[in-house]
Amino acid sequence: MNFATVVPDAYHVMSQLERYGRKTVEPGLLHLIKTRASMVNGCAFCADMHTTEALQDGEHQRRLFAVAAWRESTLFDARERAAFALTDALTRLGDDGVPDDVWAAVRAHWSEEEAANLVLAIGIINVWNRISVASRRATPPL
Repeated sequence: MNFATVVPDAYHVMSQLERYGRKTVEPGLLHLIKTRASMVNGCAFCADMHTTEALQDGEHQRRLFAVAAWRESTLFDARERAAFALTDALTRLGDDGVPDDVWAAVRAHWSEEEAANLVLAIGIINVWNRISVASRRATPPL
């Protein structure tokens, strides 16, 4: 299913949200968040797209490989680790929501507005992941 043609108005709204997210979260961090959420959600199309974009924007391939094991990696700083923890918590939203320690780490690095924009960016990529997985969007060939 091609959501852009089946529900063009909704797709347009999602595209507007995407543009907002790109304006409010720094590009390097946004690539990492999108890559992590896409990995967690099993969205191969999105993982491929976001790692490709990250490489084009200068991200190091070792860091992109390490996103899958960010908790064990020493390649990420405390701020990035807080963003990954929030991404994991929001992507795998459990009965208790976001743990207090995860939220406290986020607030240690971002203002209230910045944290809200981070939450929105994570929510946006999760919606895109679900659209891509549901529509069976294939990863482009190498």
